[in-house]
Amino acid sequence: MEKVQIKKEPDGLNTYSKYCPNVFVAKCEKQHNKGDIIIITTKYGKEIENEVHNYLGQTKDGFYLYSVTRVDGFNSQEMATRKAEKLSGYAKNAENRSMDYYKKADLSESATGIPLGQPILVGHHSESRHRKVIERADNAMRKSIEEDKKAEDYRRRAEYWESRAERINLSMPESLEYYKHKVEECRKHHKDLKDHPEKREHSLSLNYSNKATKDAETNLKMAIKLWGADLE
Repeated sequence: MEKVQIKKEPDGLNTYSKYCPNVFVAKCEKQHNKGDIIIITTKYGKEIENEVHNYLGQTKDGFYLYSVTRVDGFNSQEMATRKAEKLSGYAKNAENRSMDYYKKADLSESATGIPLGQPILVGHHSESRHRKVIERADNAMRKSIEEDKKAEDYRRRAEYWESRAERINLSMPESLEYYKHKVEECRKHHKDLKDHPEKREHSLSLNYSNKATKDAETNLKMAIKLWGADLE
């Protein structure tokens, strides 16, 4: 198999630039060809290999723009998966801390040596110790509740990123086929609502359907520009 030639450019010549929602493209001082593997330097100085896809035009200051994908396959779906896994780990750790604090809040006789329900014996030599036991248990319970809330927040955020892990957007070449199918579905649904008014759930159903169709068509045009195979 022929080894792919990587174009190693001096630092700063190839950078990422925001092109449209969810999409970062290569901003280059030199021209490249479809299929070239180039090095793009992030704003943090990290160098990443990318494959060039379509030429998107020039900026006012003379840079060339290209749609690109990372050679290592990392994309928005992989990013979402990693974030979900990371947050799930945070949730598990918070749950463990919550349980540890809950155990420390145990006021049973076996844990404290003080009979459960026994009042503080004011003036007795056990008074100070009894008060400290109750204070420690109260603090532990508060921390247990705090950690449980953290765990719930982490779980909620993990679920959000899990839902995005399968989402296709314009940053991926797969969006071309996705939006072709989406446009067909939206057009079919819109025509069905036009032909059968009784299927409209409310007075704005047709308007919403028309907007959804136009949005899908706009996204398809962008997907073709970014990833269309016939473009150079």
